[in-house]
Amino acid sequence: MSEFALYYIEANIICIIVFSILLIHNHFNLDRQEKQIKYDHVLNAFILYFLADCFWAAITADLIPKTRFTVAANIFLIYILMGATIYNWLNYVMAYVQAPHRNRSINRFAVIFPFLVSTAALIVHYLIAPQTLIDESHDSTLAFSVYMLVVPDIYMVATLIYTMRKAKNEENPLERRKHIFIGVFPLVVMTGGLIETLFFPHLPIYCFTCLIFMLVFYIQAIEVRVSLDPLTNLNNRGQLMRYVSQKSNLHQEGRKTYMVMMDIDDFKAINDNYGHAEGDRALVTVATSLKKAVSRFGIPSFLGRYGGDEFILIAHPVSKDEIDRLIRVIREEVRRECVDGGIPYLLFVSAGYDELRNDRDSIQSCIQRADEKLYEDKKGRKLRAKQAAAR
Repeated sequence: MSEFALYYIEANIICIIVFSILLIHNHFNLDRQEKQIKYDHVLNAFILYFLADCFWAAITADLIPKTRFTVAANIFLIYILMGATIYNWLNYVMAYVQAPHRNRSINRFAVIFPFLVSTAALIVHYLIAPQTLIDESHDSTLAFSVYMLVVPDIYMVATLIYTMRKAKNEENPLERRKHIFIGVFPLVVMTGGLIETLFFPHLPIYCFTCLIFMLVFYIQAIEVRVSLDPLTNLNNRGQLMRYVSQKSNLHQEGRKTYMVMMDIDDFKAINDNYGHAEGDRALVTVATSLKKAVSRFGIPSFLGRYGGDEFILIAHPVSKDEIDRLIRVIREEVRRECVDGGIPYLLFVSAGYDELRNDRDSIQSCIQRADEKLYEDKKGRKLRAKQAAAR
């Protein structure tokens, strides 16, 4: 076996081992969300693809007899696994950006349809004219290379267009960069594959390109788990502590800093009357409303889940009036989300806020003052409701 073939196989085995480690680690994670499961499907497809690539390298190095059967079996396997990898990546992208109706049967069939058509065409082509796919030397031909490119290119373009549209409509710059990154990933990987095929066929450029990008996504996923609440996808308490520990976050030139504490009225009654699953739905509904309202309002802010049904917003308005308007927008969004989501009960958010006064004022003191005003708001509204009912 040539040194190049041995190096190529060793590189593929390294990628397989690393992807297997990531897969095993993900499998034992207790909080497996949809996008993590889709990511695991991509890992599985890559592992199988690189196993097939090792088989191909062994054939080219005469470690396995190079016959029409072994070559045909391998190129069909590589083709199927290449398509499966790109297909699973598109599914991961749709889960990542929370594409609506992505799990409907008709939409899932539409995604896999190009792959099914191309696979059927390849099989028919081979049965009718096998020599146009595998030449007399038992090497794959240009016609097979076309099949290898068509379906991945369709999925790649679809992914790129979809993520760029999402990025264009995304107001959060961090989320915008993430959408662009996951859209560009297939393009970079395919470019690595073309460079390997055209210029350096004995170097595992495609393998290492895939490995680097998948590791980047894995690291990002770990960072998200560390910093976000798994149910609401809002910042968690740890991320709150990191945010307030930086003075530059709390004292922005020309702006004030307010701590806004919010919770859901009668949240315990929702759990008692409708069950904890419905309670979780209420939390997600309010979290979604908060994100939309804060995004619409456009002032610098930090939004997180403080604990239970409590949420915290650190806002940096120019004036106090902006906070009052923001709270009204939040309540409007909660009402709209309840109607659109068909929730069978009324959700209302109580809120209290206070300003961080100066450098000597502590975060905990300001949060405590905001919390006290939250309960004043709650009591005042309940009292007004009783008085209105008594009339």
